[in-house]
This record gives sequence, C-alpha cells and structure tokens, in this order.
Amino acid sequence: MSTRPRTPGPSAPAPGKIALPELREMKRRGDPITMVTAYDAPAARLADEAGVELVLVGDSAAMVMLGHESTVTVTLDEMIFLTRSVTRAARRPLIIGDLPFGSYEISDEQAVGSAIRMLKEGGADCVKLEGAGRMVARARAIAESNIGVMGHVGLTPQSATKLGGFRAQGRTADAAIALYDDALALQEAGCFAIVLEAVPAPVASRITEALEVPTIGIGAGGGSDGQVLVWHDLLGLYAGPAPRFVKQYAAIADEIADALGAYVADVRSGAFPEEKHGYSIPEDELEAFVAALADRG
Repeated sequence: MSTRPRTPGPSAPAPGKIALPELREMKRRGDPITMVTAYDAPAARLADEAGVELVLVGDSAAMVMLGHESTVTVTLDEMIFLTRSVTRAARRPLIIGDLPFGSYEISDEQAVGSAIRMLKEGGADCVKLEGAGRMVARARAIAESNIGVMGHVGLTPQSATKLGGFRAQGRTADAAIALYDDALALQEAGCFAIVLEAVPAPVASRITEALEVPTIGIGAGGGSDGQVLVWHDLLGLYAGPAPRFVKQYAAIADEIADALGAYVADVRSGAFPEEKHGYSIPEDELEAFVAALADRG
C-alpha cells in the first residue's frame, strides 16, 4: 500500500478549513466523516453551517438541477460553473469537484487538464473521478500533478449502462474481490479517499479495513469511514424515485409546493400584496408628481 503524502492542491487551505491529512486522522480515530452534495451558494452555506467535512459538487447535478435523465450529459463547463457557486459560500468544508463523463477518459493529459480547470476556474480543493481499470492511471496522473483526487467504485453512475443499470455491485465473490482490488489500486495511485456506492455492507467493511485512506459510503452500510447523500434526496426535493439507501430527513418539496400554492392564491384573490409590503412617498412629493403628470396633459 502506498504511504505517499497526499496534498490538497497547489493552494494552501484557508484557516480552519478541513485539510486532507485530517481525513486520515479521523479514520484512525474512528470519527465518522460526513459528506453531502451541493450545487449552489445557499446549499453550500447551509452545509458549512451544519459542520460537514466534505462537500461534493456532484455530477448528479445533471439530474437534480438540470433536468437530465442521467449524469452523463453534464459538461465540464457546467460543473465548473456550479463548483464556483459552491466555493464562494462554503469556507470550512473541503470542496470536491466531480469530473463529469468525457472530461478524463481519453488520456492522462485530458484528466490532468480537467482537474486543473476545476481548481483554477471552479475554486475546488480537489476532484473526484469514477471507476478503476484504466481510470487508475488517470487518478495517478492527477495525484502526481499535486491535485487531491477521490476515487469512486461500486455503482458508478457514469457507466451505469455498462453495469446493467443502477444496481448494487459486488454481490458475488468474484465481483467483490474485483471491487476490493480496485479500491486498493486507487489508493496506490494516490487517491486520498474512495467512495463506495451500492456495495454490500460486509464487502464495504472489509474494503474499509484494508485501506489506509478513508472510505465514504453511499448504500454501503455503516462500516465505511463516512457517509454521503445527495442534497435533493436527503431533503425530499427530488421528484424522481429515491434509491433504497436514501434516508429522507425532510419533505421540503411539499413545503415549497404549499408555499407556492398559497402565493398564487393570495395574488389572485388580492390578499397579496398588503400595504405593509410596499413603500411610501411623502405626501408633498406625491402631490408634486401628480401635478407634473397633469402638466403633461
């Protein structure tokens, strides 16, 4: 296993900001790591105030923010735009920019170039990419360019079609061994953490035990070093079907719908706006205004 130090990129972390070595220390102590996705400044600010350690600007934005059917359609330019919005508002969490499909698969040079853009233009602290196999070389190239990189194995949404759809991975002995080896390879390549998505809990636990770097689970049981959920899923904002591993902590979509319905009803009935919602003008100024209009005929 690699013991090379991982660095968060060319810029020094802001005062009080989570740094990559802290994540390994949290794993060593057994302190759970929290990660959520965010795609705009208000969400980033709230995540920061909640005390999460990691904020992922995920390519799930393609579905929950941009209305696409899958994650593969979102572009690097769109991800940089969203990441820039998040980095303006979140101060303490480590901000991870998700590299979208098509931005790193072609070559190591393309992967490094995309990662550099995510840091320089998006303001991210580090990046994430999906898969192993050939993607291990991409992760290594990014890490060797002094950019922190997070790996992602198990259900990788960018290649869901190849995997047979959005379904759990590693459910046979051979498939579990392959995931185990992929995670070790990504660690050796220099990844500072690895997402385990839709992986049976016993498999995820053994991968976590074998790794020196933290694992972040989503649908991988409680044995991972941390957990991540998509913003819209945990808040009940996404209209599509939620995966079985999602715990919905609020039903904000219902509250928004009720509020919008009440607003529409008030406007149509004349109940809104009331006098208190407007601005006044001094009486003498109003008289002068009316007189000026009268002079115009």
